[in-house]
Amino acid sequence: MDSEKSGEATIAIQEPKTDPKGKGIAGAPAPSVATTKTIRQQPRGGWKKGIAIFDFVLRLCAIATGLAAASLMGTTEQTLPFFTQFFQFHAEYNDLPTFMFFVFANGIASGYLILSLPFSIVCIVRPHAVGPRLFLVIFDTVVMALTIAAASAAAAIVYLAHNGNSDANWNAICQQFTDFCQQSSTAVVASFITSAMFVLLIVLSAFALRT
Repeated sequence: MDSEKSGEATIAIQEPKTDPKGKGIAGAPAPSVATTKTIRQQPRGGWKKGIAIFDFVLRLCAIATGLAAASLMGTTEQTLPFFTQFFQFHAEYNDLPTFMFFVFANGIASGYLILSLPFSIVCIVRPHAVGPRLFLVIFDTVVMALTIAAASAAAAIVYLAHNGNSDANWNAICQQFTDFCQQSSTAVVASFITSAMFVLLIVLSAFALRT
């Protein structure tokens, strides 16, 4: 028995120590904890500021075309030369109420555009401001409707002046009053350009408000 006991090898196995509550292994490396970093999202105001700057430039262009339309129509006048000073044909914008309405409408539109410039500047400084942008959308729509109505009415008169209407027995007068018709036609084109700029302004403002 002694020889057998002396021939046995004793192998000591060291078991890992655990804490009393069995929550973990003593001496073992602690599990790594994944850390999350908070990424701050930058406010997306760059493209809105670009829209506001383009809005401001477009308003300046619309002021120029609106004033050009009003001044061209307001100075439209022509007198046909004849041999006697007592018998003359004279054409002026205030002879037609439609042309007078055209001048007033484009003058109002130009004045409004000048007054709207401070609001456009506010939108440049504060691209995320909703109040000034909403104000511009509402009043741009109203003035756009006024400008389109005036331009369309004046375009109808200019068309009759160029072509006449045989059914209504209206003769074309542009063969005689060439300067009058040319200047009034240019004013109508300028007014339609102003109206197109108003449409673009409204689309830009609505897009900025939508996003």
